[in-house]
Amino acid sequence: MRGTLSLPLVLVTAISVMSPVYAQDTQPVFSAAVDRVTLSVTVRTSRGRPVTDLTEQDFILTSSGQRRAITNFRRDDTEVSLGFLVDFSGSMGVGARRAAARENVAHILELLRPAIDHAGLFVFDKTLTALQPIAPVPGNILAQLDRLDRPFGVTSLFDAIAETGRTLAAGSGPRRAVVVLTDGVDNASTLTAAEVSGLASSIDVPVYIIIVVSPYDADGKEPHPSLNLGQMVSGQLGDLARWTGGDIYTSLGPAQAARTARELVNELRQQYLIAFEPDESPGWHPIELRTTRDRLVVRTRSGYFVRD
Repeated sequence: MRGTLSLPLVLVTAISVMSPVYAQDTQPVFSAAVDRVTLSVTVRTSRGRPVTDLTEQDFILTSSGQRRAITNFRRDDTEVSLGFLVDFSGSMGVGARRAAARENVAHILELLRPAIDHAGLFVFDKTLTALQPIAPVPGNILAQLDRLDRPFGVTSLFDAIAETGRTLAAGSGPRRAVVVLTDGVDNASTLTAAEVSGLASSIDVPVYIIIVVSPYDADGKEPHPSLNLGQMVSGQLGDLARWTGGDIYTSLGPAQAARTARELVNELRQQYLIAFEPDESPGWHPIELRTTRDRLVVRTRSGYFVRD
């Protein structure tokens, strides 16, 4: 279950409300011409229950305002590949946040299938370090986390997300995602949240953000107001996650960590995989995907980029 401050779902048939903004000099680095665009798609009812019985004919796809034919459609159960991206900056050393982050990782790993699903571990402060490449689970992810020294340094959260997403896109299966565990602070990135969401969207890597809340961050059973969790969920962190087709969670305590893990892994396993031929004109092309059924919430990436 998501934290109580998460935004409510809007009862629409597609999510295409805002578009990320891109820095001109970042586009050639993170994007390339494509002959097929793939979409990882999640569909839920207005009450948040997954919808897994749709067919290709139930979807209506447009790109840059033009109707597009679906060329490939899958809903079978394939492997899941996750890149755990753990904040190791100085602020994570406060109030047992590192232990809370480890707890969330452990719950997710318990739900992955040994030797079938894959995961890797990346940590960051100012720079990104790969502690375990993407490999069959369980691997040594928890042991690597336990061996880390004390946190230090400033936080380049957005830069780390972009680099980890690019790593997953280069060598993982169709059901892949970056899972970020952070206290939500970024004070050193060169990229903005909007730029990172566009970069991740262009390579179809959803970003799931878990805002780490330790027991020391809570006033009773509720997060302390000074954490500004509502602002994180509804602000640029939440926008980044939703633009990529992912989501954002707040997690306080073992029970919420377990529920977050189940929801995240189940969502990835129940995704539809849709492909279509892209527009040939260079630039950013927004995507709108909806269903012929009423009152369903469709979530996927916001668009794709075609290079000159």
